Amino acid sequence: MQPDSRQLLRNFRPSRIFLPILLGLGAATFLLLRSFDPAAFEKIDWTWNSTLWILAAFLMMIIRDWAYMIRIRALTDYELNWRNAFNVIMLWEFASALAPGMIGGGFIFAIFILNREKINMGKSITAVMVTSFQDGVFLALMAPLVYFTIGKERLFTTLSEANMIPISKGFFYTFWAVYFIILAYKVFVAYALFINPRFIKYLLLRLFSLPLLRRWKHSALETGNQLVIASKGLNNKNRKFWFYSFFGTFASWTARYSIVNCLILAFNQSSIDNYVVFARQVIMGIIILFSPTPGGSGLAEFMFTDFLGEFIPTGLAATLGLLWRLISYYPYLFIGAILLPRWIRKRFSRAEAAKVQDVL
Repeated sequence: MQPDSRQLLRNFRPSRIFLPILLGLGAATFLLLRSFDPAAFEKIDWTWNSTLWILAAFLMMIIRDWAYMIRIRALTDYELNWRNAFNVIMLWEFASALAPGMIGGGFIFAIFILNREKINMGKSITAVMVTSFQDGVFLALMAPLVYFTIGKERLFTTLSEANMIPISKGFFYTFWAVYFIILAYKVFVAYALFINPRFIKYLLLRLFSLPLLRRWKHSALETGNQLVIASKGLNNKNRKFWFYSFFGTFASWTARYSIVNCLILAFNQSSIDNYVVFARQVIMGIIILFSPTPGGSGLAEFMFTDFLGEFIPTGLAATLGLLWRLISYYPYLFIGAILLPRWIRKRFSRAEAAKVQDVL
């Protein structure tokens, strides 16, 4: 067992699930107590329609993961079967749920997982790099699309005591700041992947040779090497490769953002503007990427009530926010915590597995 591998597993050990759970449930509890209204729960009219929309929310989660599996199989040239693709996606989501989005989620852990699934290192790096790039393409396209088709006023306002009031300007400016950071990074990655990776590697080394940045020079070198390897791995890829990988990307993100629509429709008997609900989730998703907490825990719950409370019956926003996280976030923590030790026993030799028991 290499020291780096042990350190990586230590960063994503199952016991770390308690921090995001405490942060998320703490925020949800605060919001529930602040807005608790027994009368709101008495007014809930549960119908077959409600049941169907709740089931639809779970179906969106299944579609999301299925689309991710389609993408990862395409990006690894179908060297992963469906069972192994499921393991990769669940462990990747587990790592992403434990790591703040602002530091790239479970990027390095994903390469490690794929390599242990007998995907060679070059192809593993290529798959993860392209995944990150394609996710960025989705956000880079959807954010301006929803902004210019709906408008600032409709996207960045909320309903409070029957009066439309602006959400904090901080959200608006944070959204565009994070968006342009993402866009700049994805343009940088695109240039490296498809045009001139060696120049980007040279640029990184020069930049991180400066006195203030020298401590991260080794990491910059690793990133440069990964970009060169990933670029080589994309040579001569056919249309099938790009079609299925982009299809998986757009299908998974669309399903992911449709979960909240389903939950709101389960409890709101009146008509809502589903496109606006979807669009506000795009805005939320980008802002949450800036969160320093694991998986955006805490911030996600607060933003849910602010951005989507307008479409939810009075007194139920915090409850639906908790239900949203129970469906779309917490399952990955528990599935990953159960799956990781079993996966290690299967993918590591007995000697290696024994050495990481103290890590887990």
